[in-house]
Amino acid sequence: MIRKLLAHFGQPAVTLSAEQHLRLDALKTKLSIDRKAGLGGSRIVVVDVETTGLNLASDHLIAIGAVAIHNGHIALADSFEEVLRQKTESGKANILVHGIGGSAQRAGLPPEEALLAFLEYLDGAPFFAFHVAFDETMLRKACKKFLGINFRHAWVDLAYLLPELFPDYAKKYHALDDWLAHFSIGNDARHNALADALATAQLGLIALRAARARRAPDFKSLQNMEKAQRWLNASH
Repeated sequence: MIRKLLAHFGQPAVTLSAEQHLRLDALKTKLSIDRKAGLGGSRIVVVDVETTGLNLASDHLIAIGAVAIHNGHIALADSFEEVLRQKTESGKANILVHGIGGSAQRAGLPPEEALLAFLEYLDGAPFFAFHVAFDETMLRKACKKFLGINFRHAWVDLAYLLPELFPDYAKKYHALDDWLAHFSIGNDARHNALADALATAQLGLIALRAARARRAPDFKSLQNMEKAQRWLNASH
């Protein structure tokens, strides 16, 4: 009866084991960060996701890839990659994009376990991503559906931060591939979540160096730069 009521009012009926509930409770204190922590000693997680498509309302999460930046360096050993088990594999056209075949989708981790593992990997660190709205929405939907939590976190969107830091290219470059090509960053596995996260992390390093040159003291200052660029775009 309770599950039916929750479903009726738009609240997903989440089934977690006792051990998973304990892990989730332990994580709740780490889902908020200190945005005023200095950039010099910070850990920033760069994330990318693969999905069944590009429709924010109807498509859903297939894979998460992430890598951390430590003290201005990419920490390859501090990375994350997981496929969420799918009840039904995505279409052939979608598989051609991300390369995660039907057998790999069906053999992935249970979504609850994959998301808990990701949040434990995150450990409260803030995010970098390129075109944040898509990644954030897909992660938030999955966390709500499978964990029953409202996942809110601190993000900086490099799609706006880079034009703010490099205004000479703001009108010229819009896509991730534009910025990767400009800075000669290769990616031989485009649309693989971890490979895209690694390429984006290299852009993140460039952005951090440029931000420090402008004496940005903390993550909040990066968010303010992003907001300034968003406002500039909206006003034109």
